[in-house]
Amino acid sequence: MPIHPRTALSAVLDAVSGNELDLNEKIIINIRIPRVLMCAIVGSALSTAGVVMQAIFRNPMAEPYVLGISSGAGLGAIIGFIFSFNMYAVSASAFLTSLLVVFLVYSLARIRGVVTTESLLLAGIAVNFFLYALEWLMLIKTRAYLITTWLIGCFGGVDWLSIKISFLPVLLGVLLSLSFSKELNAILLGEESAHYIGVEVKRVRNFLLIISTLITAVSVSFVGLIGFVGLMIPHISRILVGDDHRILIPVSMMIGSIFLIWMDTLSRTVLGNIPVGIITMLCGGPFFLYLLRRRSVLL
Repeated sequence: MPIHPRTALSAVLDAVSGNELDLNEKIIINIRIPRVLMCAIVGSALSTAGVVMQAIFRNPMAEPYVLGISSGAGLGAIIGFIFSFNMYAVSASAFLTSLLVVFLVYSLARIRGVVTTESLLLAGIAVNFFLYALEWLMLIKTRAYLITTWLIGCFGGVDWLSIKISFLPVLLGVLLSLSFSKELNAILLGEESAHYIGVEVKRVRNFLLIISTLITAVSVSFVGLIGFVGLMIPHISRILVGDDHRILIPVSMMIGSIFLIWMDTLSRTVLGNIPVGIITMLCGGPFFLYLLRRRSVLL
């Protein structure tokens, strides 16, 4: 059922003023608005993480889902759910496991001191499959079937507490990433060039990798695995505004937010409330193959 803007505004005003809300207004305040806000938060987080990772790895196919970071965060979140952690602890658990995974993937991809596009992708995919199998093994053994819908990416369980916990870490991570725009622009020119103009490449890379992992983990801990947003949105944004990260990051945030809001609306109203993660994977799979074909990595 579509929501008229005046109805939504009046419901918010009634809630703030303490007036009694009817059923439709309660649905708007407690379900619809948090869901839209979480779509915007997650879209901003994953898009920013994708932009940063593609820059620091100088790899157009790097993003949280492909590199196994999302799966690592998912594993940590599942551990938190199984042991009945509160949401703060679930987010912390997701962050720690995803941080371990990103450094594991990077270490596995390093061959003779060099990380190539092919080795990074293969290491990420291999770790991704292993973690995904481990997650399902844990679900089967613990009979935690309610987590399966969350695992594929769903905004259905979002509430105001989710917004309260996720908003500040994601906002801080995005702002910190934006503050390193000049360094990201320099790294795109090559590590030697960046070093000559005063950029401490290793320190910047490690710091931004931690920040990207943090905002990815926060997103995953609340809505599950939503793949390929961090891959598609940065490429679309680059077509529109170019490679300058001072502009690219804010534009990617905006497009990522709008994209996930529309995908969630589509999944809820047209496709029978299927998890939004399925839709993003259906969109992202062909996009990923297109990038591989264009770079002549596999085809």
